[in-house]
Amino acid sequence: MSISPETIFSILIGIGLAASVGFRIFVPLFALSIASYYNIIPLNESWLWVGSSNALLLLGIATIVEILAYFIPWFDNLLDTIAIPLAAIAGTAVMVATVSDLSPVITWALAIIAGGGTATAIKGSTSTSRLASTATTGGIANPVISTIETGSSIAMSVFSIFIPVVAIICVAIIFWLIFKVFKLFKSSKPKQ
Repeated sequence: MSISPETIFSILIGIGLAASVGFRIFVPLFALSIASYYNIIPLNESWLWVGSSNALLLLGIATIVEILAYFIPWFDNLLDTIAIPLAAIAGTAVMVATVSDLSPVITWALAIIAGGGTATAIKGSTSTSRLASTATTGGIANPVISTIETGSSIAMSVFSIFIPVVAIICVAIIFWLIFKVFKLFKSSKPKQ
């Protein structure tokens, strides 16, 4: 079984958008909708509705609401409690929407593992950093963290759609940073 370059790029786009979901759920979905609406990237047949004008409008509104909601210090932590499972679903969805020319079994396995897993891992780490910010600064630094996360989501979405190879490099760097921070916190725990 040979995999075409188009299929490889669709997988890279999906993983990059799934990583973007880890920062903001609706930004990559809105970016995917725009890209599909303007025929920049093709979508899986059953996901063509994402490129409709109705989906574009609804996802645009949801994106704005989500971005603004994360600037409310106490509300952002509440959002994170529901955002982790939503990130898994949205990460899986963007992967399924973009992957082409693979069997449904491989597409869904890839979507759940690479898409949902990537989004969940990143969303879990961003939620943890926001909780730490709330605990150490009383939530004062949370809007700064929210701005960085929104910017990261926008950048990852743009890279994913236009330069998917750069998006995958960014995903690798993000996972390396998450691993390093996790290792740092694990080693700084007091021994019992």
